[in-house]
Amino acid sequence: MVNKIKAGIVGGAGYTGGELIRLLINHPNVEISFIHSSSNAGNPVSKIHSDLIGETSLLFSAELNKDIDVLFLCVGHGDAAKFLAANIIDEKIKVIDLSQDFRLADKTVNGNRTFTYGLPELNKEDIRHAKNIANPGCFATAIQLGLLPLAKAGLLSDVYTTGITGSTGAGQSLSATSHFSWRANNVQAYKTLDHQHIGEIIQSLVQLQSEDSIEINFIPWRGDFTRGIFISSTLKCTTGFDELVAMFEEYYATHPFVTISKAPIFLKQVVNTNKCVIQLEKAGNKLVVHSALDNLLKGACGQAVQNMNLLFGIEETTGLKLKANYF
Repeated sequence: MVNKIKAGIVGGAGYTGGELIRLLINHPNVEISFIHSSSNAGNPVSKIHSDLIGETSLLFSAELNKDIDVLFLCVGHGDAAKFLAANIIDEKIKVIDLSQDFRLADKTVNGNRTFTYGLPELNKEDIRHAKNIANPGCFATAIQLGLLPLAKAGLLSDVYTTGITGSTGAGQSLSATSHFSWRANNVQAYKTLDHQHIGEIIQSLVQLQSEDSIEINFIPWRGDFTRGIFISSTLKCTTGFDELVAMFEEYYATHPFVTISKAPIFLKQVVNTNKCVIQLEKAGNKLVVHSALDNLLKGACGQAVQNMNLLFGIEETTGLKLKANYF
């Protein structure tokens, strides 16, 4: 029997921590060694993530078990770098960070660790040979997957993008704009043209399209639902529609979690899955690329497990063949 990958999770009480636990306890190649949460130490995991009752007997721990193969950091932005600075983690332990701390080129090095940007549809071979992964942002993943084939063809210049996300994208701590009574029957734009994911999006696109003329004009919206992201990116494009569809299908032919749809797409196709579904529409010389994914799965924890599979030479889809909730 092949030895299982021993995994540790830091920050296991939040939305991403809970989602990662749900995936890993059902992953055939993984054994969870510990789930760290200082505030919940000693409590059953199912006390915080109550849907896991009967699924696991794991307890939260205040201690780090360093006899592991991979460490997932499910902590807030800025806290991953602080954690690695405050704790000695053996270099042989692979780190997958779900924060934004190591995504940009000038922040990929932390001590003796170098982080690889973990977007498999762009960097799959680099990920296979990496030691540490900076997991992409949720909006960044959805936008990039809609634009990568166009960047490869050198077709990007000014891109105008709108995207709506569910309340889980804001994390578990309540704020005025994440509370149910505010979100219900409500939509709001926020961080207009100044979202923190723009830098990593452009960084990825220029890997494929060398010109520095790409500009992403992004307006994110807070939506009245719990999970999922729907993106619409608009740009000028004179390439024929059938040629564009063929271009997208060719680009994603070897990427199992991205599907090109010829029918209108919607969130229920992707929520609770690791899929991204893309649809193209064209009118005259205007192209619109729609992309949809689950912000907690392909936009966070599912992608983190996908990256883990690649790091350890496991079939990419292992543990990620999930069922959408269509009804």
